Amino acid sequence: MSIVIAILVFGIIIAVHELGHFIVAKLCGVKVNEFALGMGPAIFKFTKGETKYALRLLPIGGFCAMEGEDEDSSDERAFVNKSVFKRILIVVAGAVMNLILGFILIIVMVATDDAITSTTIHSFYDKQVSEGVTSEATSKQTGLLEGDEILEINGMHIFTAMDMSYQFQNDADAVFDMVVRRDGKKVELKDVTFDKTDSTMHIDFIVVGEKLTPISVLKESCGQMVTYSRLIWISFADLITGQYKLNDLSGPVGIVDVIGDVVESQKDENNNIDWDALWANVLNIAAFITINVGIFNLIPFPALDGGRLLFLIIEAIRRKKIPPEKEGMVHLIGLALLMLLMIVITVNDIAKIF
Repeated sequence: MSIVIAILVFGIIIAVHELGHFIVAKLCGVKVNEFALGMGPAIFKFTKGETKYALRLLPIGGFCAMEGEDEDSSDERAFVNKSVFKRILIVVAGAVMNLILGFILIIVMVATDDAITSTTIHSFYDKQVSEGVTSEATSKQTGLLEGDEILEINGMHIFTAMDMSYQFQNDADAVFDMVVRRDGKKVELKDVTFDKTDSTMHIDFIVVGEKLTPISVLKESCGQMVTYSRLIWISFADLITGQYKLNDLSGPVGIVDVIGDVVESQKDENNNIDWDALWANVLNIAAFITINVGIFNLIPFPALDGGRLLFLIIEAIRRKKIPPEKEGMVHLIGLALLMLLMIVITVNDIAKIF
């Protein structure tokens, strides 16, 4: 089941990405020779107008092949013969569609939940001092109060409860500097402390659950979109700086394994699946992946949309086209490096499973 779900998720994400390129290319008057989902030999294809449509065997990619995309062409409708502005629109359309899909999935997740998890403190758990003896929660003793809306933790702006979780999970000493909104005013709190045992920090407060309204759903969805995007950039920066290693990355095989874990976690003792919880988790994974794909594709690396965008920006500044064969060679090298990276990640994913 996890493989089927993964293929469905990847298929939709890839289709939406390539559809973005396809739609904008058509709107800009570019001739599209082929629109394909999947890679490898075609298992189903047909031609309508000037474009061949194909479904290919391997569900690991797709493409929108435009006339004059990587070479010179005398066709006035070729990609290479369109204005820089139109080519930029076509190049970024795939990533933009992925980000739009991610936002839609987040809206669905938020709207179908029971309530919105806010960042405002509702109440605290009393701390067990000894048998029959309790005291105020440690975080309350060190500055937090009921009704505080947490705005910043250790200098990081807090948009959603997920931001709080990220900061709490990635801290070593369970001591935080915070900014809260209290009685309509911003208040800085130093050294807010939580109890910690066996390397586990204990969150000792409950947050307010907000009612679902069109405005609250839209506001929370925007916040989660920013949260997801920022976490992806933070993770990428951590990878570059060496905080994460190459073997911490996961590709399609690793994601299938994660989905398998999610499926197993939603089974009861009789192997019956809680479908509502399962699809909520799948939506969460799909939203994160599609936003990741959108942001990753805008990185200015050869073969990625961001790499093509960089060449177009250089062309706009120079007011002179870069020879397509030279740009194509750069993208080919970039593609080879990306394929090598994918092989390394896939081998690593398989090694983790076994």
